Amino acid sequence: MIWTVNTLREKGAPFYRFYYANVAKVEKTGPRSVKFTFQRTENRELPLIIGQLAVLPKHYWAERDFESTTLEPPLGSGPYRIESFEPGRSITYARVPDYWGARLPVNVGTNNFDTVRYDYYRDSTVAIEAFKSGAIDYRDENSSRHWATSYNIPAVRDGRIKKETLPHGRSTGMQGFAFNLRRPIFQDRLVRRALAYTFDFEWSNKTLFYGQYTRTRSFFQNSELAATGVPQGREREILAKYSRQLPPELFTTEYNPPRTDGTGNNRTQLRQALTILRQAGWDIDEETRKLTHKDTKREMKFEVLLVSPLFERVVLPMKKNLARLGIDITVRTVDSAQYQERLTGFDFDMVVMTWGQSLSPGNEQRNY
Repeated sequence: MIWTVNTLREKGAPFYRFYYANVAKVEKTGPRSVKFTFQRTENRELPLIIGQLAVLPKHYWAERDFESTTLEPPLGSGPYRIESFEPGRSITYARVPDYWGARLPVNVGTNNFDTVRYDYYRDSTVAIEAFKSGAIDYRDENSSRHWATSYNIPAVRDGRIKKETLPHGRSTGMQGFAFNLRRPIFQDRLVRRALAYTFDFEWSNKTLFYGQYTRTRSFFQNSELAATGVPQGREREILAKYSRQLPPELFTTEYNPPRTDGTGNNRTQLRQALTILRQAGWDIDEETRKLTHKDTKREMKFEVLLVSPLFERVVLPMKKNLARLGIDITVRTVDSAQYQERLTGFDFDMVVMTWGQSLSPGNEQRNY
């Protein structure tokens, strides 16, 4: 355990240095016991996370370079082992017949499949067709369009395929458009606020998402931790200390994202966006009809970088709304490797991001 924690922090992905940063020291207290000492006490989730840590086999890595990429299946201690794989195509796990934890009460009744195979598809449409043909046994659908239109087939109607929506009470987190604040045009909060008015969620939900979505207005949506109303009590006392750094309306007005009637006629919202942009020093040039800054004479233009073609149908209507304000945007979809490379190097203007949250906040906030 001690070797695992130290190795992950020293040689693992940078993520682990943040994730376990509040671990001051790890001490051996007995042949089967370890003591963790934390630097601070406010992150109450960290002890739970430490309890989930998988112990790596020190003797296995003693003769191998922990920091090198490899296709050699690593030694594990779980109920399954890697039986075979084709890089970029599939990986097959085989059940370990003498798994040490099989009789633990928490594991009884689980791990019942002899083999589990994951197939990888670059195109979701191809993956759906493979599922419908019987090549795949289980699929977790994340597209409202596919959910509404792609499964009207005999196998679903006669019960050979079970199509189920499973409600849950977990925090759904946040998904939205993320600005790269290293770009000068996005450093003005008024600009970011104005651009929010160009996305017509109500029309998108009705037209593109088949009415299946609800608007996210909190990082802890669908949980008791979601923000409601205006700050009160102890919350207000804490925020008051930073009042000079916070928007004044935070203390007086409940936040809600811009809303339309869903008809697609969002002229009122676009007028509001233009009013805010004018407050930030931007206006439509009479000659070029482009949104231009009054001081720098720079036209507003930026790129929306995507990793999935599914989001093109979401962004392109927003592009049309932005064009009515004289703003030119480029929508570019790239493969996952290029997307990650550009994200890591902050080589983007705007992307679609997801911020996952748990019901025990702590390490996610530190990582952000």
